[in-house]
Amino acid sequence: MCSSSPGTSSRRSANSWPTTRPAAAGFCCRSSRARHGRPAAGQTLPEGRPMYNANLITAPETEITVRTGETADTARLYSRAGLEMVAALWLKLSAEHRLMYEHTWLGVPLIQLPADAIVMQELIWRLRPDVVVECGLAHGGSAVLYASILELIGHGFVIGVDREIRAFNRAALRSHPLAHRLRLVEGDSTAGETVAEVRALAAAAGRVVVVLDSHHGAAHVARELELYHTLVTPSSYLVVMDGAQAHVWDTPRGRPEWRTDNPLAALEPFLAAHPEFECDPSCTRALVTSSPRGFLRRRAAGEPVRREGRGERAA
Repeated sequence: MCSSSPGTSSRRSANSWPTTRPAAAGFCCRSSRARHGRPAAGQTLPEGRPMYNANLITAPETEITVRTGETADTARLYSRAGLEMVAALWLKLSAEHRLMYEHTWLGVPLIQLPADAIVMQELIWRLRPDVVVECGLAHGGSAVLYASILELIGHGFVIGVDREIRAFNRAALRSHPLAHRLRLVEGDSTAGETVAEVRALAAAAGRVVVVLDSHHGAAHVARELELYHTLVTPSSYLVVMDGAQAHVWDTPRGRPEWRTDNPLAALEPFLAAHPEFECDPSCTRALVTSSPRGFLRRRAAGEPVRREGRGERAA
């Protein structure tokens, strides 16, 4: 879910989707070098082995405990607290085992957790935007997902922005049946010429959705927020992906700096400075998401500020 880190670049040539994963610049790295499209080694079950352990028997009073050193958290498995604990653990496991890399959309690798992909489909179908701007293109699976919904709606296109659009990915997207709904912009998402090109492409749009899913450092996301939030039309959405990087820093694949250097660190100051945007908690109701507090709705003129309820603040 992130493009190559600012200041980095590499080239490849191939006639199939890449089969190796790079060291991640973020917990969901949108580098187009990442492997996709088939299960990773060790993630498929041996033939004949059941999907789930039949001996894992629970009861209404079953408890689950997470113990790290001398610290332990316990909750009843079937309580709301148990649900939230298991969701947090599943997020960590998904990041550790790179489950977001396992799927494609209409043949193109998609780097999203399933619930987030479903919510983006819901938003686009409901909003029926003229333009979806996506910063962080990678292979283009998310762009194709958004374009496929626009195709069903009957109008609109996706502007996919990435620091480097590799020749293989560009050719694959140009030959895709939904190519007529895609516009590709190569360049740093925060560079003046890139922003100007995106604005020119979206100039005639009546409704715009913006998705920020490139490099996930706090400073970069903060800059993107300031540059792109004005494109979002009233009642539409600004989606900031992968704030969950703040919650997976402690996994074996994680990095300690992710605890503070993440999209959430940019998101909270932005919301404080821009009361016209509000977090929509309904978009993360499935609990396992890469983007906690990341679905921001722009209020219409004169619309009152909604008070945040329980559970809407980031942990």
